[in-house]
Amino acid sequence: MEHFYLAIVIILILLAVSDLIVGVGNDAVNFLNSAIGSKAAPLKVIMIIAAVGIVVGATFSSGMMEVARKGIFNPEKFYFSDIMIIFLAVMMTDIILLDVYNTFGLPTSTTVSIVFELLGAAVAISIIKITGSHLVGESVGDYINSSRALLIIAGILLSIVIAFTVGAIVQYITRLIFTFNYEKSYKYFGAIWGGIAISAITYFILIKGAKGSSFITKETLSWIQANTFTILLYSFIGWTIILQLLMWLFKLNILKMIVLVGTFALAMAFAGNDLVNFIGVPLAGLESYKDFIASGATDAGSFSMEALQGKVKTPTEFLIIAGIIMVITLWLSKKARTVSKTELNLSRQDEGDERFGSSMLARTLVRESISFSSLFGKILPSGISKRINKRFDKKIGKKRKKEASSFDLVRASVNLVVAAILISIGTANKLPLSTTYVTFMVSMGTSLADRAWNRESAVYRITGVITVIGGWFLTAFSAFTVAFLVAYFISWGNIYAIGILIIITIFLLIKTHAHHKKQEARSNIEAEAFEVIISDSKIVEKCSKEVISFIITLDNIYDDILTGLFKEKRKILKNLKPKLKENNKNIKSLKKSAHSTIVELKEELIDTGHCYIQNLEYMHEIHKNLKDIWESVFNHVDNNHSPLLSLQINDLKKLKSAFSTQLMKINKVIEDNNYKKIDDLRSRAVEIENIINLLIKKQLKLIKKEMIGTRNSLLTLEILNGTKNMNLLIVNIVQTQCDFLHK
Repeated sequence: MEHFYLAIVIILILLAVSDLIVGVGNDAVNFLNSAIGSKAAPLKVIMIIAAVGIVVGATFSSGMMEVARKGIFNPEKFYFSDIMIIFLAVMMTDIILLDVYNTFGLPTSTTVSIVFELLGAAVAISIIKITGSHLVGESVGDYINSSRALLIIAGILLSIVIAFTVGAIVQYITRLIFTFNYEKSYKYFGAIWGGIAISAITYFILIKGAKGSSFITKETLSWIQANTFTILLYSFIGWTIILQLLMWLFKLNILKMIVLVGTFALAMAFAGNDLVNFIGVPLAGLESYKDFIASGATDAGSFSMEALQGKVKTPTEFLIIAGIIMVITLWLSKKARTVSKTELNLSRQDEGDERFGSSMLARTLVRESISFSSLFGKILPSGISKRINKRFDKKIGKKRKKEASSFDLVRASVNLVVAAILISIGTANKLPLSTTYVTFMVSMGTSLADRAWNRESAVYRITGVITVIGGWFLTAFSAFTVAFLVAYFISWGNIYAIGILIIITIFLLIKTHAHHKKQEARSNIEAEAFEVIISDSKIVEKCSKEVISFIITLDNIYDDILTGLFKEKRKILKNLKPKLKENNKNIKSLKKSAHSTIVELKEELIDTGHCYIQNLEYMHEIHKNLKDIWESVFNHVDNNHSPLLSLQINDLKKLKSAFSTQLMKINKVIEDNNYKKIDDLRSRAVEIENIINLLIKKQLKLIKKEMIGTRNSLLTLEILNGTKNMNLLIVNIVQTQCDFLHK
């Protein structure tokens, strides 16, 4: 039995490593996004600063150790065998849950997930104990610290509202002072703002970090708490003077310094607190195993875990090792970048492709906001309104770059300072705030105040925020439910259940990795679509590449549609739905990127831009015809209607061959950039059109003679007319490509 529990401890440690990897993928967004979004420094510099913050923070042992041991359940009510099941269920659930969130790029709270996993697993074992032993007068409430869970839920709701509101107010005031052309006002107020910001971050480091440091004595900590105001005052005066001198003497960019110092502070806090979310449970399992072995007990099912009531300092070497793993993951994790993209997409200043769609709630909120804004505009004197709008004019000081930042340094500094202050206040008052929730909602509040959510993007941004917030509450529910079921299954199946769950966990990790890889490939295509192109040659090259790819996709899908119809293979047709959806998405992405392209074009290249837009419209129309053909064919086969006559099949096969040959010839012309053969392509297009017209007449004769049913005839006519339209449009694309070169 001793070897069985040793194996569980080893599994817990291995799961801890995996949890560290998936954990940083989600929490990296907390301390990286302001620096990355504002491009305060090269990415490597930002990563190095964050890495140093993590390593420094790893020496602080505050965090979730006590939560894992006794914060959610009463350990004296459980035996050693119960505790190990709870811990194993928690770790398996946490890895799967966080990895799923990372895959879909949704930031969530690792604190909330670990707490509700502990709660769910503990409730499951409590129920088993009560029902199994028929204990009289005992309830689940005797085993669980339910008040803690309720406090966390209240903290979530409170932190969401406060972080969003404070972030919006502070950003609004800051933008009124600095404007978007902050280089001018920055000379006068930059040092003062820097003094406030770095003092706030210093306070954040002291309150969040020093509290759990292994090398700061209780006396020093008490002195810091007793002299907080004095520390802040002298810090503000000192930093203001230093920053002003540095700005005068060395032209120091104070805003960049604030962002980088804030990045270090949040990374340090993450390592000092949230890091233990991933290793707290395995270390608690290790301590439990040591206590069991040291006691000399032989029955794990009767050894009480009262020892977990005591205080245990997290071993510094474990935290440093964990910190190193996190740093390595930070550099290598692609999923961390996916989660970061979600927040940056929702908070960026400029327009572009929106990740989220529109929702009824978002549309309602935008309509009400427009009405309120209109009413407020009537009350506010026009002179004041004009002055305020001028302060928020984004065109002032706007510099177009090939790689523009998501937002400027002013907003990035506000994001970090406000988040640091709110987290510090929460920590000082022992409120269960989530770092993820606070940093995300502050970022959303500042983007709203900065008028990043305009009428072009507001519904999509709000839908995104609602989706993320909904995901947070889903985290709590999912964590509780899955951990409950896993703990119950392990208790029932013992070693066999553990083996099955390990296999399931590995399988799910592989599946989510494969899904993320596909998402990444799709994102790369979309990123390529949004690449700004500002010359004739680049537009021609880009458009040619897009057309060639589109024609290959068109040929493959068209061929599969007719093959599925001829063979009556529903599965072939059903598998085309995601391909059609993906094709449509790619075309829409290209059309959205066209706006940025036209804006960047020189005046003399507008004709070229017109050709580019025209080609995108042709591609969109061809896709609509292709989709209509697919829908008609799929519905025919799905409803088990009569198959086509052999005569109809033979005619359509000949048409398919002719159309496919035409598509390949068109691609060859575009690839070789040899438009001398365009007359041949037009002649072949006329031939195909004549073939289609003859086939249509043939169908009408068959209908007249009542040789075919209504559904067969309608389907065949729809295929013929759809192909006829595509045949015409595809030649128009070639003509447009030719116009690119001979305009």
